[in-house]
Amino acid sequence: MIVLKAENITKAYDGVKVIHNINMHLKKGEIVSLLGVSGVGKTTLFHILSGLFEPDEGRVMLNGEDITGKSGKISYMQQKDLLLPHKKIIDNVSMPCVIKGMKKKEARKKVELLFRQFGLEGCEYKYPSQLSGGMRQRAAFLRTYVSSNGVALLDEPFSALDTLTKSSMHKWYLNMMDQIEMGTLFITHDIHEAIHLSDRIYVLGGKPGIIKGEICIEQEKPRKEEFEFSKEYAEYKRQIVDALTAQA
Repeated sequence: MIVLKAENITKAYDGVKVIHNINMHLKKGEIVSLLGVSGVGKTTLFHILSGLFEPDEGRVMLNGEDITGKSGKISYMQQKDLLLPHKKIIDNVSMPCVIKGMKKKEARKKVELLFRQFGLEGCEYKYPSQLSGGMRQRAAFLRTYVSSNGVALLDEPFSALDTLTKSSMHKWYLNMMDQIEMGTLFITHDIHEAIHLSDRIYVLGGKPGIIKGEICIEQEKPRKEEFEFSKEYAEYKRQIVDALTAQA
């Protein structure tokens, strides 16, 4: 079942097109990555999908509803965790509920049962500065999930983590997405990350940015470490590189 769809999205700034005629979709519980070089329009597209910007042409559909230009319909987790340093983790996580009018005590009660599921039990009343980078990112994921409506946009969610923490977070992320069935569309520059995590990969390239390729990763998740050295992995990587370097 398709939960999110972008139809013929085009956006220009000062008369210069940034992205052109973007068509893409996300199914329930699916992990889809948007891969492309810096400056190709990935963040602009996310701003449009999240309702922060309006496209010049096209529309955004969520569960059959036109949400073009309507913010607050889809959770958008940016590159930094953006946890407020003066608030306890439970209050950071429950903030979307409070913003929507729920009382603080009720909002805390709603989210506290999720801390164990997200591997954050015992962190509820700590401050962000008391958590490791990986735990802060888990808290940011949990906050995103609380207001997700089953769909979330993640802008390079693992880029700030060191290699070992990133590998651990990849495994945790796949496990969590399998449990909660939240459809996620995430931006990455990392081909390896895209192949290992995604059900599908959209390759964005050119000026203006257009969808240059869609690659389906058929191997079952979680993918074993030896997959990286397989013929299938090499073929996926070749398809992505070909799409990135293809002339418009």
